[in-house]
Amino acid sequence: MSAAAAPAAAPAPARARRTAAAWGHRAAPVLLLAALVAAWQAAVTLGDVPAFLLPSPAAIAGEFAEFLPTIASAALVTGTNALVGLVIGAVVAIAAAVLASSVRAVDLLLDPVVAGLAVVPVVALAPVLYTMYGASVETGRQIVVAVAVGVPVFVNTLRGLRQVRPVHRDLMRAYAATPRQAVRAVTIPTALPFVFTGLRLASSLAVISAIVAEYFGGPRSGIGSFITTAAAGSNYARAWAYVLGGVLVGLLFYGATSAVERWGTRGVRRA
Repeated sequence: MSAAAAPAAAPAPARARRTAAAWGHRAAPVLLLAALVAAWQAAVTLGDVPAFLLPSPAAIAGEFAEFLPTIASAALVTGTNALVGLVIGAVVAIAAAVLASSVRAVDLLLDPVVAGLAVVPVVALAPVLYTMYGASVETGRQIVVAVAVGVPVFVNTLRGLRQVRPVHRDLMRAYAATPRQAVRAVTIPTALPFVFTGLRLASSLAVISAIVAEYFGGPRSGIGSFITTAAAGSNYARAWAYVLGGVLVGLLFYGATSAVERWGTRGVRRA
């Protein structure tokens, strides 16, 4: 009995080592961040750095705690604009990439359009959209986000759709597979990692674009608006506290996109 039970108990040390390694990978970034913050605090304190050049982490944390309700409310507005723009831009970009991969003429037409959109500056686009749609609504900011995220999603999706090798398509035809079966068995599993790469890039870009668009008008309700207001009033630690709020929103978007990627790729592998 003991000899038979020994092999079953053998994997336990291996699992323990994998668990320890996983915790080590998670702890390393946290320790690095703590070391950087400590060095930042020491440099500001010992070097007597003026607040307008670089506030201390302690001052920023104090402002963050004091204005947490306002930061949370502003983060909700900015996050909503980023999410709406991300969804709209991603859906349009993926649909356009599918069409471009299927029709050569559409690909030739969209290529210069996407190249033009890639170099559109947010600082120029946002004021124009505020004039078109009004400075009292969030529509202009959401369009800015959609334009910004559409390019990486389109480029990565189109690249993924083009990764399907002709031999694989020929194999599906040899098996007399229907177009839907070929798409499910070959096209989607090949293209999906590229689609999620584009979405991960776009998730952070959506938050950045939403914050930058808030610098140039519109309702004074988002994180970008409060950053400019605090900086204009020489409340530099408060401005950095709002920047920290924007960073947290960006990390939330990136983490959510990564979680959806793991779920989506796992579902495709099971299928």
